[in-house]
Amino acid sequence: MPRDSHLETTIGSSLVNKIANAKVLMVGAGGIGCELLKNLVMGGFKNIEVIDLDTIDLSNLNRQFLFQKQHIKKSKAHIARASALAFNPDVNIVSRHQNIKDQELSVDWFKGFDLVMNALDNLDARRHVNKMCLAANVPLIESGTAGYLGQVSVIRKDQTECFDCQPKETPKTFPVCTIRSTPSTPIHCIVWAKSYLFGLLFGNAEDDDDETLAKGDQDDEETAKELAALAAESQALKEILASAGTSGFAQRVFDKVFYTDVQRLLRMEDMWKTRKAPVPLKYDQIIRRTEELPFAMGATTLDATSNLKDQRAWTLQETADVFCKSLEQLTIRFQSMRESDAEASIQFDKDDEDCLDFVTATSNLRAHVYGIEEKTRFQVKAMAGNIIPAIATTNAIVAGMIVMLAFKILNSQLHDCKTSFLVYGRQRPQLIVNEPLSKPNPKCYICRNSYVGLKVDTISCTVQDLIDLLEEHSMNDIEIQENGRVIHDPDFDDNVGKTLASLDLTDGKFVDVVDEDDRKIVLYLKHAESSDLDGEKYVLESDMEEALSLQTVMKEQARVADEAEAASAAAAEAAEAAEKAALRQKQQRDAMDVDLVLDETNRKRKLAALQESTSSSTASGLSEDSSEDKPLKKTSLDSVVHPSVEDDSHHAGADNVGDGTTKASAVDVDEMIVVDGESYNVVILD
Repeated sequence: MPRDSHLETTIGSSLVNKIANAKVLMVGAGGIGCELLKNLVMGGFKNIEVIDLDTIDLSNLNRQFLFQKQHIKKSKAHIARASALAFNPDVNIVSRHQNIKDQELSVDWFKGFDLVMNALDNLDARRHVNKMCLAANVPLIESGTAGYLGQVSVIRKDQTECFDCQPKETPKTFPVCTIRSTPSTPIHCIVWAKSYLFGLLFGNAEDDDDETLAKGDQDDEETAKELAALAAESQALKEILASAGTSGFAQRVFDKVFYTDVQRLLRMEDMWKTRKAPVPLKYDQIIRRTEELPFAMGATTLDATSNLKDQRAWTLQETADVFCKSLEQLTIRFQSMRESDAEASIQFDKDDEDCLDFVTATSNLRAHVYGIEEKTRFQVKAMAGNIIPAIATTNAIVAGMIVMLAFKILNSQLHDCKTSFLVYGRQRPQLIVNEPLSKPNPKCYICRNSYVGLKVDTISCTVQDLIDLLEEHSMNDIEIQENGRVIHDPDFDDNVGKTLASLDLTDGKFVDVVDEDDRKIVLYLKHAESSDLDGEKYVLESDMEEALSLQTVMKEQARVADEAEAASAAAAEAAEAAEKAALRQKQQRDAMDVDLVLDETNRKRKLAALQESTSSSTASGLSEDSSEDKPLKKTSLDSVVHPSVEDDSHHAGADNVGDGTTKASAVDVDEMIVVDGESYNVVILD
């Protein structure tokens, strides 16, 4: 039975043929990449190219199942290829241990693929692949995971949102693979110091299996040397850990991580073809200079010499001294803990002085080795964060969703593709949530550009020649930039006589051009010898007029989008103001209602007290002489209760009634009551 018979039954022979003939690029061979490559070779793909710069680390083995212990320190791309071929040896897999940003991996190289799939763990590489796929007009499947969460989406020029259409927050946490190979930023050094070396020295580090490392293909001389070196490195590490607390321990640790390991990395020449090589540090050279200082510049001394110890940059000598002092203090503490508990370990705490000193010194020493900016103790404390946990099942689910989208794209079913989110642990009944693919952001500074290939002899072509070319196509008052670097603008013409090559505008570079009408063209430079240009100064690979017309349309779309956004914001502001006004009116009405209720309550309370007093007075008068009716003594209700009669003498201005009854001046009447057959007006006085 043919291998693909079950696949043909499931998705049809037509799609199986499209999959088999497609040439796909997989960028990244880590957590998602291992699962994805397995899916591709088992899913009918016959032509696969995989690229990854990283090497295999011990911590990868718990989730990247294509790798084993004997593969540690070897290329992820090469080992992933070899392991995947065991699943399906009929597949053609090309592996590259290379940086995806290398200049030779040009737009034309990307154009050679029918589909690109990202399995990356850092923003910089993702943005680069996004831009290259847009310039090459090749569909891209973008993916990522963070713990139990994951996401998969499709990027297609002019049809869907690209990776940069929405702003991305700078991550405060970093995957393991980013920090273990070749650090490029201060945070990589900080996380390496905190999560790798600190855990190795003061935690329960996993030992390398010497027997496993020793079992290799001894017929392969290169492999045999690699395994022997790994075994020696493992033994050296064990000896260092066994000598903790003894004289010279700090020197052995220092030389191991900042000299021996760096020297080993330098032997991997391919890794340093396109990046600056590290410079090893020797303990004796630095410490000797430290000991010659008037006093040791350790953590305690720094406190005494500066009121801003945490915010002052340390010298290399000071950093080395802090490294030794903090290592000594932590080692003493660690050994004391191990005396009572053989499994005890020290957990990093940014508020622990020794822990923070160690991580600050270690990270800055590593940064010095790699030529990276060093940070103050205060900055290290703020930047030290947790590593994103890597979950094997999350990677497997996301890799499966990538392949399903690949099937739809190759079958010309982009309209059926969705953006899928893995939302485990949220308040949702389903594990995967799908949303329609978003349209391009009219104001995106990447996918809204028009990309034009320009073949030119960069050695002889000058900036003025480039300006003349652009002016021939109705672009005036031009501003030219390359990766944020200003090459020319109307107020800066120092470079007009310089060649493109002298300004490092060579093959593979993107040049941004903006004219007075704010139309933006991105020129993709392709170096060509003058003899290959058929007598022309340059060759445009796209219609410049069409690209400029498209920019005019996009500019109008951006203007409409801005107006719609402004109108929406104004409407939202008006709605918010109306809501606030309505709320204020309601609060005022509620306050008035409360006042009325309180007034009515007080009135009734006072009236009830008055009635009770009046009833008591009436009962008292009756008891004195029950056989004779006597008038109510108004004087007992002085100026409160007044007879309600129609005699003119009871109105305003009369002070005494003819029968001797006292009467108050004119007042407002609140209530009328009847006592002993006679009506009385009642006034409630505050």
